[in-house]
Amino acid sequence: MRSGRQCSRSACGRPAVATLTYVYSDSTAVLGPLAHLAEPHSYDLCSEHAERLTAPRGWEVVRVTPEFVPTGPTPDDLLALADAVREAGRPRAVAPVPEPVVAEVARRGHLRVLRGEGL
Repeated sequence: MRSGRQCSRSACGRPAVATLTYVYSDSTAVLGPLAHLAEPHSYDLCSEHAERLTAPRGWEVVRVTPEFVPTGPTPDDLLALADAVREAGRPRAVAPVPEPVVAEVARRGHLRVLRGEGL
């Protein structure tokens, strides 16, 4: 299911549609479709920031996809969500919890020494 990740750029709250990754050894910035999982060394960008991306002098930008279009949830995503809601709403059979067996061993004034199971 797609997540509601936002653009990594400061003060941008638009939904992310592309993932930017740097390959430092090749001086390359790779801009591709939104990754399924957020990675710590990659950046999610909205369509506006993905289109305007430039690289430092001497670096190359590789665009895996020419256009990045925001996509909504697919029918599979909606079915998975509906199944999860249905599963969460099902009543669960609760097994009765047995009462612990407690036996009084000694008493001193208002204090009692109790022995439970396994002691």
